[in-house]
Amino acid sequence: MSDSSPAPAATPVLEVWCDLQCPDCRTALDDLRALRARYGHRLELRLRHFPLEKNKHAFAAAQAAEEAWEQGRGWEYAEALLGRVEELGRKGEPFLVELARELDMDAEEFDTALIDGRHILIVDADQAEGKAIGVTGTPTYVIGGERLDGGKSQEGLRERIEQIADRLLGGQEQQQG
Repeated sequence: MSDSSPAPAATPVLEVWCDLQCPDCRTALDDLRALRARYGHRLELRLRHFPLEKNKHAFAAAQAAEEAWEQGRGWEYAEALLGRVEELGRKGEPFLVELARELDMDAEEFDTALIDGRHILIVDADQAEGKAIGVTGTPTYVIGGERLDGGKSQEGLRERIEQIADRLLGGQEQQQG
Protein backbone atom coordinates (compact mmCIF):
# COMPACT_ATOMS: atom_id res chain seq x y z
CA MET A 1 0.00 0.00 0.00
CA SER A 2 1.40 3.40 -0.92
CA ASP A 3 1.38 6.39 1.36
CA SER A 4 -0.33 9.28 -0.37
CA SER A 5 0.39 11.89 2.30
CA PRO A 6 2.57 14.76 1.11
CA ALA A 7 6.29 14.40 1.72
CA PRO A 8 7.47 16.59 4.60
CA ALA A 9 9.22 19.73 3.42
CA ALA A 10 12.97 19.64 3.75
CA THR A 11 14.38 21.62 6.66
CA PRO A 12 15.80 24.92 5.37
CA VAL A 13 19.54 25.30 5.88
CA LEU A 14 21.34 28.46 6.94
CA GLU A 15 25.01 28.10 6.11
CA VAL A 16 27.24 30.39 8.14
CA TRP A 17 30.64 30.89 6.53
CA CYS A 18 32.87 31.70 9.47
CA ASP A 19 36.44 32.39 10.52
CA LEU A 20 36.76 31.30 14.15
CA GLN A 21 39.32 34.05 14.87
CA CYS A 22 37.13 36.80 13.39
CA PRO A 23 35.69 39.51 15.69
CA ASP A 24 32.82 40.08 13.22
CA CYS A 25 31.87 36.39 13.52
CA ARG A 26 31.83 36.79 17.30
CA THR A 27 29.42 39.71 16.87
CA ALA A 28 27.20 37.47 14.72
CA LEU A 29 26.84 34.96 17.59
CA ASP A 30 23.96 36.92 19.14
CA ASP A 31 22.05 36.72 15.87
CA LEU A 32 22.75 33.00 15.53
CA ARG A 33 21.56 32.36 19.08
CA ALA A 34 18.38 34.34 18.40
CA LEU A 35 17.76 32.39 15.19
CA ARG A 36 18.25 29.07 16.99
CA ALA A 37 15.87 30.19 19.74
CA ARG A 38 13.23 31.30 17.23
CA TYR A 39 13.36 28.34 14.84
CA GLY A 40 14.82 25.47 16.86
CA HIS A 41 15.00 22.29 14.77
CA ARG A 42 12.92 23.84 11.94
CA LEU A 43 16.02 25.65 10.63
CA GLU A 44 19.34 23.85 10.32
CA LEU A 45 22.32 26.06 11.11
CA ARG A 46 25.44 24.73 9.46
CA LEU A 47 28.85 26.20 10.30
CA ARG A 48 31.10 26.33 7.25
CA HIS A 49 34.79 27.15 7.52
CA PHE A 50 36.28 30.13 5.75
CA PRO A 51 39.54 30.91 7.58
CA LEU A 52 41.00 34.21 6.41
CA GLU A 53 44.72 34.54 5.74
CA LYS A 54 44.97 37.61 7.98
CA ASN A 55 43.99 35.51 11.02
CA LYS A 56 47.04 33.40 11.78
CA HIS A 57 45.29 30.71 13.86
CA ALA A 58 41.97 30.52 11.99
CA PHE A 59 42.86 27.43 9.94
CA ALA A 60 43.89 25.48 13.05
CA ALA A 61 40.77 26.77 14.85
CA ALA A 62 38.60 25.38 12.04
CA GLN A 63 40.29 21.99 12.41
CA ALA A 64 39.75 22.10 16.17
CA ALA A 65 36.07 22.89 15.65
CA GLU A 66 35.78 19.84 13.41
CA GLU A 67 37.28 17.74 16.21
CA ALA A 68 34.68 19.23 18.56
CA TRP A 69 31.96 18.10 16.13
CA GLU A 70 33.50 14.63 16.16
CA GLN A 71 33.14 14.71 19.94
CA GLY A 72 29.51 15.85 19.65
CA ARG A 73 29.99 19.40 20.91
CA GLY A 74 30.74 21.47 17.84
CA TRP A 75 28.49 24.49 18.42
CA GLU A 76 29.47 24.71 22.08
CA TYR A 77 33.16 24.75 21.17
CA ALA A 78 32.73 27.18 18.27
CA GLU A 79 30.77 29.61 20.44
CA ALA A 80 33.32 29.39 23.26
CA LEU A 81 36.15 29.96 20.80
CA LEU A 82 34.46 32.94 19.13
CA GLY A 83 33.88 34.44 22.54
CA ARG A 84 37.64 34.48 23.10
CA VAL A 85 39.17 35.46 19.73
CA GLU A 86 41.67 37.82 21.36
CA GLU A 87 42.95 35.03 23.58
CA LEU A 88 43.38 32.78 20.53
CA GLY A 89 45.31 35.60 18.87
CA ARG A 90 47.64 35.92 21.89
CA LYS A 91 48.13 32.25 22.81
CA GLY A 92 47.88 30.61 19.40
CA GLU A 93 47.22 26.95 18.77
CA PRO A 94 47.91 25.72 22.33
CA PHE A 95 44.80 27.69 23.33
CA LEU A 96 42.65 25.41 21.12
CA VAL A 97 43.63 22.41 23.24
CA GLU A 98 43.37 24.42 26.47
CA LEU A 99 39.79 25.41 25.60
CA ALA A 100 38.86 21.79 24.90
CA ARG A 101 40.22 20.87 28.34
CA GLU A 102 38.21 23.70 29.97
CA LEU A 103 35.06 22.34 28.31
CA ASP A 104 35.80 18.81 29.59
CA MET A 105 36.38 17.47 26.10
CA ASP A 106 39.10 15.00 25.11
CA ALA A 107 41.92 17.55 24.89
CA GLU A 108 44.51 14.90 23.98
CA GLU A 109 42.42 13.99 20.94
CA PHE A 110 42.32 17.69 19.96
CA ASP A 111 46.09 17.84 20.20
CA THR A 112 46.47 14.70 18.10
CA ALA A 113 43.97 15.94 15.50
CA LEU A 114 45.87 19.21 15.10
CA ILE A 115 49.15 17.32 14.70
CA ASP A 116 47.92 14.64 12.29
CA GLY A 117 45.72 17.01 10.28
CA ARG A 118 42.76 14.61 10.07
CA HIS A 119 40.29 17.47 9.52
CA ILE A 120 42.29 19.51 6.97
CA LEU A 121 40.34 18.15 3.99
CA ILE A 122 37.01 19.26 5.49
CA VAL A 123 38.33 22.78 6.10
CA ASP A 124 39.91 22.93 2.63
CA ALA A 125 36.68 21.74 1.00
CA ASP A 126 34.59 24.33 2.85
CA GLN A 127 36.99 27.09 1.90
CA ALA A 128 37.04 26.02 -1.77
CA GLU A 129 33.24 25.83 -1.89
CA GLY A 130 32.98 29.24 -0.24
CA LYS A 131 35.28 30.76 -2.87
CA ALA A 132 33.29 29.06 -5.62
CA ILE A 133 30.03 30.68 -4.48
CA GLY A 134 31.59 34.10 -3.99
CA VAL A 135 32.35 34.23 -0.27
CA THR A 136 35.06 36.83 0.25
CA GLY A 137 34.75 37.65 3.95
CA THR A 138 33.20 36.49 7.17
CA PRO A 139 30.59 36.08 8.35
CA THR A 140 28.68 35.29 5.16
CA TYR A 141 25.29 33.61 5.26
CA VAL A 142 23.63 31.50 2.60
CA ILE A 143 19.95 30.62 2.89
CA GLY A 144 17.42 29.78 0.23
CA GLY A 145 20.01 30.35 -2.50
CA GLU A 146 20.68 33.91 -1.32
CA ARG A 147 24.12 35.03 -0.11
CA LEU A 148 24.23 37.71 2.60
CA ASP A 149 27.57 39.34 3.43
CA GLY A 150 27.97 40.16 7.12
CA GLY A 151 31.65 41.06 6.89
CA LYS A 152 30.89 44.73 6.19
CA SER A 153 27.89 45.13 8.52
CA GLN A 154 25.57 42.92 10.54
CA GLU A 155 22.87 45.59 10.31
CA GLY A 156 19.56 44.12 9.19
CA LEU A 157 20.95 40.69 8.37
CA ARG A 158 19.03 38.75 11.02
CA GLU A 159 15.79 40.33 9.83
CA ARG A 160 16.60 39.39 6.21
CA ILE A 161 17.47 35.82 7.26
CA GLU A 162 14.19 35.61 9.18
CA GLN A 163 12.24 36.83 6.13
CA ILE A 164 13.81 34.15 3.95
CA ALA A 165 13.42 31.43 6.61
CA ASP A 166 9.78 32.36 7.17
CA ARG A 167 9.16 32.17 3.43
CA LEU A 168 10.89 28.78 3.19
CA LEU A 169 8.97 27.51 6.21
CA GLY A 170 5.66 28.95 5.00
CA GLY A 171 4.09 25.60 4.19
CA GLN A 172 5.27 24.02 7.44
CA GLU A 173 3.87 26.85 9.58
CA GLN A 174 0.36 26.33 8.18
CA GLN A 175 0.55 22.54 8.61
CA GLN A 176 1.66 22.83 12.25
CA GLY A 177 -0.92 25.51 13.21
